[in-house]
Amino acid sequence: MSTAAGERSLRRGERRTLAVLGIPSLALALATTVVTTYLPVRLHTGRASTTTIGLLIGTEGLVALFVPLIAGAWSDRLQRPLGGRLPFVLGAAPALAVLLVLLGFVEALGVAAILVALFFAAYYVAYEPYRALYPDLVDDEIAGRGQSTQALARGLGTFLALVGGGVLLALAKPAPFIAAAVIVAGALGAFGYVTARIGAPRSKDPGSRSVREDLARVRKIVRDRADIRHFLAANALWEASLGALKTFVVLYLTVGQGVSVATASLIIGGVALLLLAATPISGKLADRHGRVRVMRWALVAYGIGLLIPFFVADQAIIAVAVPFIAFGGGVVMTLPFAVLIGLMDDEQHGALSGLYSFSRGIGTAAGPIAAGAAISVSSGVFGATQGYQAVWGVCAAAILLSLWPLRALRGVD
Repeated sequence: MSTAAGERSLRRGERRTLAVLGIPSLALALATTVVTTYLPVRLHTGRASTTTIGLLIGTEGLVALFVPLIAGAWSDRLQRPLGGRLPFVLGAAPALAVLLVLLGFVEALGVAAILVALFFAAYYVAYEPYRALYPDLVDDEIAGRGQSTQALARGLGTFLALVGGGVLLALAKPAPFIAAAVIVAGALGAFGYVTARIGAPRSKDPGSRSVREDLARVRKIVRDRADIRHFLAANALWEASLGALKTFVVLYLTVGQGVSVATASLIIGGVALLLLAATPISGKLADRHGRVRVMRWALVAYGIGLLIPFFVADQAIIAVAVPFIAFGGGVVMTLPFAVLIGLMDDEQHGALSGLYSFSRGIGTAAGPIAAGAAISVSSGVFGATQGYQAVWGVCAAAILLSLWPLRALRGVD
C-alpha cells in the first residue's frame, strides 16, 4: 500500500498498458460531458429552472450511490474467459450508445429524467470494473503517472465534447449525442478487443458471495478504516465542486455573461487545454513529492482561484483566475484515485473502486443541486450574471472544506 519515495522511468510495456487503459476514459468522459453539459442547455428554454436542472443532472450522484458498489465488488470475484472486469465494460457499451441517441431527441423532462438515470446506471456498470483495472495492471510506484495518463485521456474526451459538442449543437440538437454514441460504441469495443488480446486479469477473490455479502464486506471496510472514511469525505467534496461547475459553466457564460454557445465552447475548450497540460505535470509531481502533498498545494490554489469569479463579474479580472482554476482542476481530475490506490489491499480493488464512486455520487448529486438552488436565490444579489455567479461560491467552498479531511491522509505519502 505504500507509495514509492522516488520516481523511475516507465517501461515500454507500462507505457503500452497505460495507453490502452486510457481509451475508455476518453470515450466515457466525452459521453458524460455531452449529457451533463449540453442536456441542460437544451432543456433551459423557460420550462426548466436551474434547480430542476440541478436535480436532473444530480441523478448521476444518486445512481452512483449503489450501482458502482455492486458492479465493482461483483467484478472482484467474477470468473469468465475475459476476466472479471471486461464483461461489464462490453455489456454496458450497447446500452450507453442507445441511450445517448435517445437523449439527443428527448424533450419532456420526465422522460429525460428516466433516460438520464438509465444512462448513468449503464455508465457505472462499465466504469467501475474498468477503473479497477488500474490497480490490477499498474504498479503502485507509478500510480500517479497512471492516473495522470487516465486524466489526460479523460480531459481530452471532455475537451472534444465541449468544443465539438457546441459546434454540433449549433448545427442540430441531437448531433452531439449521436456523435458521442458512435464514439462510445467504437472505443469500448476496441478496448475490449485489445485488452482480451493482451490478456485480461483474472479475479484475485473468486467466490460465490451474494450481492448482500458484497455490500456487507464494503461496509466492514468503511467501518474499520478511518483513512478510507477521510478519503471518501474529501472525494465527495471534490466531486461536488466539479459537478456544480460542469453542470452550470455553459449557462454561466451564455446567460450570465451573454456569450453565444459556440463562443462559450471555445472559451471552455481553451481552459480545458490548460487543464490537459496540468495532468501529466501533476502525475509526475505526485510520484516524486507525494500524492497528498501535491493535492494539498493544488487545492489551496484552486479554491482561491474559484473565489475570484464568485466575487467579481468583470471578465478581465476573471481571466487572472483561469490558470489557478485550470491547474487545480487538472490535479483534482488526476490524483484522487491515485491517493486511494495507496490505501488499497490487493483483493479489494473492485470494492474500493465502488466506494470511490459512491463518494463521487454524493458529490455529483449534492454539487449540481446546491449550485442550482444557489443560482435561484441569488439572482437579486448577483444581478449582473442573473445569479450564476453563485456557482463559483459553491465550488470554492467545497474545495476549501476538503482540506480538512485530507489532513488525515498524510501517511499515504
